[in-house]
Formats: sequence, C-alpha cells, structure tokens
Amino acid sequence: MTRYGFHASHEQISPATLLRDVQHAEAAGFEMAMCSDHFSPWSARQGHSGYTWAWLGAALATTDLSFGCVSAPGQRYHPAIAAQKIATLSQMFEGRFWVALGSGEASNEHITGEGWPRKELRDQRLDECVDVIRRLLDGEEVSHDGLVTVDRARLWDLPQQQPKLIAPVVSVESAKRVAAWADGLITIVQPEDQLRRVIETYREAGGRGELSLQIHLSWAENEQEAEDIAVDQWRSNVIGAPVAWDTETAEAFDAIGEQVTVEAVRGAVQVSADLSEHRERLAHLASLGFDDLYLHHVGQEQEAFIDAFGAEVIPRLTASTPTHA
Repeated sequence: MTRYGFHASHEQISPATLLRDVQHAEAAGFEMAMCSDHFSPWSARQGHSGYTWAWLGAALATTDLSFGCVSAPGQRYHPAIAAQKIATLSQMFEGRFWVALGSGEASNEHITGEGWPRKELRDQRLDECVDVIRRLLDGEEVSHDGLVTVDRARLWDLPQQQPKLIAPVVSVESAKRVAAWADGLITIVQPEDQLRRVIETYREAGGRGELSLQIHLSWAENEQEAEDIAVDQWRSNVIGAPVAWDTETAEAFDAIGEQVTVEAVRGAVQVSADLSEHRERLAHLASLGFDDLYLHHVGQEQEAFIDAFGAEVIPRLTASTPTHA
C-alpha cells in the first residue's frame, strides 16, 4: 500500500519551526518524513537553511516517524564524514533512517572554494563516494585515491541494520546509471510518460528497492491564494538542468525566477484549493507504481496544510490505495 509522508523544507522554514511542523504532521497522520540538505536556499524570499543533520537527530528523537534526507557527498561533505553521520543516526534510530545520495548543486557546494566539476565528473565522484560510504557502513577500513581521497578511514559505531542508500533521479539516463548501487529510487513529479520511463529504465537495469515520489503542491482556502504561494515561494525552483545545477547564489536564482511564468510554476507545482482534486491527483500518481509519496506544500506556513491533508486527504487515500507488487 502506498504511504504518504511529509517533506520538511529547510530552505523555507527555520529549524525550530520545522521541528514543530514535523511533530504536527505525525500527529495529523503523516506516516513518514523526508528533508532537504542545503547550505543556501533557492531564493532570498525563502530565507532559511538550517543544518539538516543536527535537526534530524532532534526530529528522530521527538517523533516515531522514519526519515530520509537528500544529501550530496564529495565536496561540502567528505564521504567518510557522510558515512559517520549516516551510521550514527542509523545506530541511534535503527531502521528509521535512509539517505538519498546525489551529485549536488553549485548553490550549496561552491562554498568550499573548489571548482565546480563538469556533470560527468560529479557523477563519477558520486559513484566513488557511494562505494566509500557503503564499505565504511560494512565495517571496512577504507583507503581510496580518485576524485575523492580517503586514508585508512574506519567507523567505530555501526548500526545493526544497514541504512538504505537511495538514488535521487530525474532523468532516464541517471535511472540507468544508479541502478548498480541504489537500494531504491526517489524522483519528483514530471510528465507521466517521463515518470514511467524512469521507473522502467531503473527496473530494467536491475534497480531494486522501493520507488518514492516527491510532490510539490500548494493548497489554500482559495485558488488565488494557492497560486500566489506557489509563485512567490517556488518560481525559483522550476528552472531545469543544467541551470539549476550550476547557479551559485539565491540572488541569481531570484533574478532568473523573475522570468518564470505562472504557467511554468503550475506545471511544476500541484496548485489547487480543492482537496478532492489533490486526492485525485495523488491517487493517480500512486497508481503509477510508487510505494511512498512525500507531500511538500511549498508555502512557509504548514499548519493549515497539515490539518487539512491529515483530515481530508491522507485517510481517504490510504483507505483506497491498492497494494503494489
């Protein structure tokens, strides 16, 4: 049966408020949660970017939810340090934490002062990092010389249950490449034929594990307010690759976002004041074969969304969603 989770957006909400939001989401009936891991927001209007890994410890300790985090090892995070963080959370909260390992964006990684590699080098660096992280989680002493360097690293505290290393994927090409190492796949809403191709390619390449989908949506008491929230908060996020990968500052994203149309925002964000319309869209997305759907209301105020979806959307979806093979 498809499960429905809450996406915690660190770029938009302060850590203290976001902790209360995820606790509220659990009480309202959300079954799990995931979060972003940014150093910088996508927009100065969003205006936040707390340290995800400190927040995760508090969130896991004060709820019973499982949590995932999308993170990029290799530049801002050395893979041995990434492995240590993953292992520590996984040991303290056995079976409740997963991480999606991506190749990153310049907006977060440029802070190191290192050059921003070409995409093919970032993908190669990610593959090396995943190998290092998995070997460390297996208890090995690891040395590695390549796009990342590791000298005799070993983790001294390991979880009993291996955390899942998930692949965040948008393109068909990436779905094929990550199938060799991923314990599951997470993607974002795209045109339906593209989503089907991503799933099929991942499975045909031997990809294992559960399939997850992150859904950006905007709900308010009236349609205009829902649209205004989406345009204000998310127009800087609908910019596609490679610009989204390579732009370095929130101010630059804001400048680009000024050229984004309302139609483009509505193409990337599920905008509606009608809860039944949201239910129908979510049920259809679940029917494509996704095990987990993570709902991200793109507004900065989460309380009304959590209450409305907890009362009127999630219970009806979970009562009617078929079980996936």
